[in-house]
Amino acid sequence: MSELVRFGVSLERKLLEKFDSLIRARNYTNRSEAFRDMIRQELIKREWLHGKDVAGAITLIYDHHRKDLLNKITDIQHDYQRLIISTQHIHLDHDNCLEIVAVRGKPEDIQVLANTLKAVKGVKNGTLSMSSAGKEVG
Repeated sequence: MSELVRFGVSLERKLLEKFDSLIRARNYTNRSEAFRDMIRQELIKREWLHGKDVAGAITLIYDHHRKDLLNKITDIQHDYQRLIISTQHIHLDHDNCLEIVAVRGKPEDIQVLANTLKAVKGVKNGTLSMSSAGKEVG
């Protein structure tokens, strides 16, 4: 277990009030937990910027009635199988599906995969959620 360190932070009153409002809206129980999450998020961004091994999720929304769309998505996934940990296919309604692709690897490779999947004609929306592989973030 890591050693807990306490330190002081000086902020303008208005900035602190805005911060307190933000953390209440996000249901944090205290400022320390909010600061820890903000620091971790910045460390994760650095991992992505510096090419560290990272993890993430690509989400796609598409109309499954589009001819050959699922085949194109599957073909792309096979081309990038070294990055893909898992996929999940969810039927949202009669027309729309959600595909979640869990990935791990170099950030630039994951970004190329996400962009390639999002660019497939018929994909209504695609996002990349960046995370850490856990090694660099405490």
